Amino acid sequence: MKFKAQSRSSQMPELNLLPMMDVILTILTFFIVVSMSLTKFQSVDASLPSAEKGVNQETPPDPLVIGITRQGQVMIDTTTANDTQIAQQVVGYFQKNPKGNIILKADKSLPYEKVVQTLGVLRDIGSDRISLAIE
Repeated sequence: MKFKAQSRSSQMPELNLLPMMDVILTILTFFIVVSMSLTKFQSVDASLPSAEKGVNQETPPDPLVIGITRQGQVMIDTTTANDTQIAQQVVGYFQKNPKGNIILKADKSLPYEKVVQTLGVLRDIGSDRISLAIE
């Protein structure tokens, strides 16, 4: 009698990991839910500042707007002014509003040299709060 040698393949048994992962995730979810329900949220009583206390009640004064037209003329309140008139207006403005600001509004096609000259005049007067307006 001949027996056929049954050759059993020496294959490694396969492990199905999906059911094991489901069990592990279920246990993990259970522990997360239990730990969150067992911990109590604790807070500290602290008096926080309110916005009303930090708001500046003082309104800033209106700025003095000095404009320079395309032709190079300096305008203060729609009137043309020279260097001495600019000085008088600025000194008068700062006497009325010591915390005031000056806004210099120059035409974009104007050469930058004229803007620098006007800034120099304002600096010589003693004004140090000058802003350049842009559009």
